[in-house]
Amino acid sequence: MRRRLMVPILVPILGVIWACLPACAQTALTWEQVKARFETANPTLRAGQLNIAESKTLETTAYLRPNPSMTVSVDQFEPFSGNPYRPLGFLLPFVSFDYLHERQHKRELRLESAQKGTSIAESQQLDLERTMLFTLHSAFVQTLQAKQLLAQAQANLDYYNKELAIFRSRYQSGGIARVDVDRMLLQRVQYESDYQGALVNARTAKITLRLMLNEQTPVDKFDVTGPFEFKEQVLPLEEFHTIAEAARPDLKAAVQAIEKAETDHKLAVANGSVDPSFGMDFARNPPIPLYMGFSVSIPLRIFDRNQGEKARTEIDIAHAGRQKDASAAQVFSDVDSAYFTLISSASLLKPYQGPDGYLATATRVRDTMSFSYQRGAASLVDYLDAQRDYRATYVAYLNLVGSYLTAASQLNLAVGREVIQ
Repeated sequence: MRRRLMVPILVPILGVIWACLPACAQTALTWEQVKARFETANPTLRAGQLNIAESKTLETTAYLRPNPSMTVSVDQFEPFSGNPYRPLGFLLPFVSFDYLHERQHKRELRLESAQKGTSIAESQQLDLERTMLFTLHSAFVQTLQAKQLLAQAQANLDYYNKELAIFRSRYQSGGIARVDVDRMLLQRVQYESDYQGALVNARTAKITLRLMLNEQTPVDKFDVTGPFEFKEQVLPLEEFHTIAEAARPDLKAAVQAIEKAETDHKLAVANGSVDPSFGMDFARNPPIPLYMGFSVSIPLRIFDRNQGEKARTEIDIAHAGRQKDASAAQVFSDVDSAYFTLISSASLLKPYQGPDGYLATATRVRDTMSFSYQRGAASLVDYLDAQRDYRATYVAYLNLVGSYLTAASQLNLAVGREVIQ
């Protein structure tokens, strides 16, 4: 009895769950979700993180102390002596220990150099992430743009199909000639071609974005969402310069390279100093049962005072300084180029907006010509021209929005962080 009562209840519940599964699988990803998946799943970024871990292991190696050495020897072993029953009677065992004492803070300088090498690796990883995020955001924008173009192509095709149905009704009632319907039918090929091309472009954009995320989701179930519109958010150029100087990881890595070169020069100078070796030994010398001694070994650095490394590290400091200047000039050049590209895109987009903008005008002209032609006040050529102008205007607007968002992403790349959403 209980089973019979449960079946009518479970069937609707299972039906709702089954209907929700496709919707759950097709949840569109926002930019923040796409970026989070990219940072955790992209194999190139994960390989770069291993470089940082590898650099940290070099810090452990750099701070290790020298190992002491032990020497064990046995002398005066006489197996062929006159007394074969006492071959060990005059045996002299000897044990000694030696330890190299490093002066001039060599170990600390090695650790400091390794730590600065790790800092450079971290900055280089951030720079790699910066460039790859720009590529990812460009692919994300292209996917949104392809979706908008597909939606616009679908809307244009639906609108034209409705117009074509009206034309056929008017032809059947004798209101227009057959040639007008045929010309409308031939014009539909362009709208169908636009739709099919937009459909292919949308799928291709999704495939490219999915590849960067290392996703295995089928293309039909993979989707993204986000604002695809023009919002002017342009700060003065000087502010972008200031932000870039503080945020660009490649410029930071160039500064860190100078600091590491200076530390390496200090280490080279320290390596030119003398490091004594202290020793202790224990031995037996009959009739003395046990004695011990101490020793100090000091190398005489007459010829080799590490002159080559000192000169090389000095040159490295100058080289790193020149590289830093070149990086700073490149940062300003990137910011200027991206900034003026963004300004140009914004200037091209402004005339499209507003009640008297290109979009509103194209829509108004299309609707007016459609109304006029249906009442015999306009020619078919004028009507078709209005349709073509409307389609071209909206496609141009969507392409300009895509160019503006890409330019904004380019400016974020040049600055070093996301300053324009």
